Amino acid sequence: MTGDLPVKAFIRSALACALLAGVAAGASAQDIQERTIKFGHLNNTDHPVSMGVKKFAEILAAKSGGKLKVQEFPSNQLGNEMQQQSALQGGVQEMTAPATTSLAGIVKEFGLIDFPFTVANFQQADALLDGPLGQALIAKLPEKGLVALGYWDLGFRNATNSKRPITKPEDFEGLKIRVIPNPVFLETFKAFKANPVPMPFAELYGALEAKAVDGQENPYSVIASNKFYEVQKHVSATNHVYAANIVLVSKKFWDRLSSTEQKIMQDSFNEAKNYQRTVSRAAAQKAVADLQAKGMQMNDISPAEQKRMRDIAKPVTDKFAASYEPAVVKLYNDELARIRK
Repeated sequence: MTGDLPVKAFIRSALACALLAGVAAGASAQDIQERTIKFGHLNNTDHPVSMGVKKFAEILAAKSGGKLKVQEFPSNQLGNEMQQQSALQGGVQEMTAPATTSLAGIVKEFGLIDFPFTVANFQQADALLDGPLGQALIAKLPEKGLVALGYWDLGFRNATNSKRPITKPEDFEGLKIRVIPNPVFLETFKAFKANPVPMPFAELYGALEAKAVDGQENPYSVIASNKFYEVQKHVSATNHVYAANIVLVSKKFWDRLSSTEQKIMQDSFNEAKNYQRTVSRAAAQKAVADLQAKGMQMNDISPAEQKRMRDIAKPVTDKFAASYEPAVVKLYNDELARIRK
């Protein structure tokens, strides 16, 4: 009989643990309200950002017992990037996932991410954004009415135009190139003697079709998803800037969440992040083949010419770096030195 005592003790202990777990689960369940989260973005439903939203929604629903639901509004349905940013700050929209470039107007140090020719591959990009530099930038957003969960992949930006292949810096001369309304992009393309035209993304296809602009620059998956091959002839592998999306939450909404809900939101994002980056990078590879199949003429740029572009852009980045918070610039330079080793 004595041999049964440890078993009984174990069963009693297990029952006690189960009871405690049930109480804890009940407390957590009470901390989760029924909520519908409006998640707007600029991209079409076949784009990796939309795939990331769907994966985030799926994980969030599972972790919250179906109480936290995401309603996706793709394709500029809730406005352009600036309008959606304002809607988050005002608390009338819960989430969005713009390119980080759109934040440089409210936290100018986000311009560091847009410095051309800084990271050479995806591993370096992820290390920069997931590390201390990316977190230091995120820490500046709450005072602007925004909370960031982290970064998704958008990809390396490449130039397209309707006039000629870009094989060297001089080929940009005189081209009207649409750029994100961001000072680093404007000054960089001015340094290439192009004529940069800031314009919301929602207006871009029409402007290319009407020849109001000659070209634009975006990651391959954006070029393919938005059918720019219908109105552009040349795509050049400039790889001039690594672009990321940043997943933003309205601070007014975030502050209404319980700590349990906030943790579920962050954990769901963390799980969705690797999935989104994987599908985004696979989509970029597929998009290159698709663009060529649709008749776009593609060309690479030699390392020597890419170095010339980097040298031309350097005075621009030096000028902007001098106007940013010195501690953040030092962190940026230290992190680049670390991840390039």
